[in-house]
Amino acid sequence: ASSILTTDMRPKLAFEECEIGSKKIKISAIAKGSGMIAPNLNGDHATMLAFIFTDANIPSVVLRGLLSRNINTTFNAITVDGDTSTNDAVMIFATGKVKNSKIYNILDPKLKGFEKALHNVMLNLSKQIVADGEGAKKFITINVTKARSSQGAKNIAFSVANSPLVKTAIGGGDPNYGRILAAIGKTQENIFVNNLTIKFGKFTVVENGQQIDNYNEELVKEYMKWDAIEINIELNMGKNNFTVYTCDFTKEYININTDYRN
Repeated sequence: ASSILTTDMRPKLAFEECEIGSKKIKISAIAKGSGMIAPNLNGDHATMLAFIFTDANIPSVVLRGLLSRNINTTFNAITVDGDTSTNDAVMIFATGKVKNSKIYNILDPKLKGFEKALHNVMLNLSKQIVADGEGAKKFITINVTKARSSQGAKNIAFSVANSPLVKTAIGGGDPNYGRILAAIGKTQENIFVNNLTIKFGKFTVVENGQQIDNYNEELVKEYMKWDAIEINIELNMGKNNFTVYTCDFTKEYININTDYRN
């Protein structure tokens, strides 16, 4: 993990244990990534690299399927700066050391615990990459809920997450919800503005498309000083959700990316 670092500030590791039948299984993983992070992986695609290892005896075709099934809500749900690298990769390897009962396909119920542990490892590493984003001071979770489709929720979440105006506002501790509204609007997703609710953490700032009557900006500004910020966007149009993880933009990000060749 240490040997593959570039602009990373720290190595990234994750570990989980589970069972397949009566056999204890281990999953260990390492990753690197700090800048040029906006993965678009299809499961097997070196700016972002992740290597996952398990001692389970699972066929490669099943491993590939499990990786693909869990990539969308983990590595494909993070962004540092919105720039997708040409050579991102997530790989999974099984040593077969543990002689667990034979797995025939991805739907085998014996894989339930393994898949949950795998997802935990993948999400853990994904969040570590965001938290170590170049110059980042704040970890940001953007939840888009009650959308017509998961793709629509994803489009909105990434639009907010990749907005330099949103990221700099959060970096400066400014709860400027107008920038969030602009980021939602530029997706051209068909939403009902009058249904829209926006919250910073537990603090509602917009309800039914309007600033709430008793909006206390000073209270919200105190929340914006936290190291971890949640933006909750409720569309109130359906039952689909998507969560994206990102970080703020700071002056240090500019320094790193203007001086990196000096």
